[in-house]
Amino acid sequence: MIKFLLLVNKHGQLRISKHYQYMEKEDKQRLEKELIGICLKRGDKKSSFLEYQDFVLIYRCYVDLFFIAGVTKDENEIAIYEFFHLILETLDKYFPKLSEVDIQFNLDKVHMILDEMIINGNIVETSPVRILAPIQLLDTAKR
Repeated sequence: MIKFLLLVNKHGQLRISKHYQYMEKEDKQRLEKELIGICLKRGDKKSSFLEYQDFVLIYRCYVDLFFIAGVTKDENEIAIYEFFHLILETLDKYFPKLSEVDIQFNLDKVHMILDEMIINGNIVETSPVRILAPIQLLDTAKR
């Protein structure tokens, strides 16, 4: 199960934060700040998987964005690592030439895309076509 998913830029600024397990606001902020620092400081030669407290921390960097997830210890780390690529691929299909600015100014759409992919910390959809269909339908209804 995915406990949380974070999207962070290379400067450590949090862009998306999705938590699938309840935490107090102060605890969330402290944890996010700590994890962002850990992931940004690790070099390219280090593993993208590490045990942290009671979960496994997985992260992956794509140019300017870091995808960070905390998962239970029984979760498949490689599957989550590849899931980051699926998220990026899906976002890139919706926002051609995806950039950090697209995420910043379309937080609602990004959250909707992630909500189509993950429910209660479980991955429920992996087809970009199916993930984007409801969002594209909303876009056509607004015109």
